[in-house]
Amino acid sequence: MLSKRTIIGLVVGSVILALGGYSLFSNLGPTVDVTEIFTIVEGDSTTLRIPAPNHAPQSLTIIGDAFDLKLQSPGDGLQIPNTSYKKELTLDWVHLKDGETKIQIQNTGSSDLEITAITKQTPNPIGFTFDLMVITSGVVIIGFSMGFTLRKPKGF
Repeated sequence: MLSKRTIIGLVVGSVILALGGYSLFSNLGPTVDVTEIFTIVEGDSTTLRIPAPNHAPQSLTIIGDAFDLKLQSPGDGLQIPNTSYKKELTLDWVHLKDGETKIQIQNTGSSDLEITAITKQTPNPIGFTFDLMVITSGVVIIGFSMGFTLRKPKGF
């Protein structure tokens, strides 16, 4: 017969193990699809860095009153010097070489900028390590909870 603590530990450990496994398998592969939507307030600026492999398609849409943009893609890819834009800008490009695209955006208008980036990026090795740590935590929780079935430690 399993004790109440053992059953709770098995359920919690199994959920953690399943979440870590799902995250690990969804992030495996040469590229990961990333969709980001964010806002830049008036007068503020931001820098985007997109690490991607060769032949990875990228898309960026910026909507706002007025803004400056500078883009540097690796190799002989898309290069945009610091240029002013108004209303809306949609950029689609492909990485011609493994590397990192750097995008600097400065909001010069009187309204917030809405930025939508749809990119294919190389997976982050720190994220892979984090997923393994989550899976290990789930296994440890299951192991400790099974220990309550064998014998009850003093104080429990």
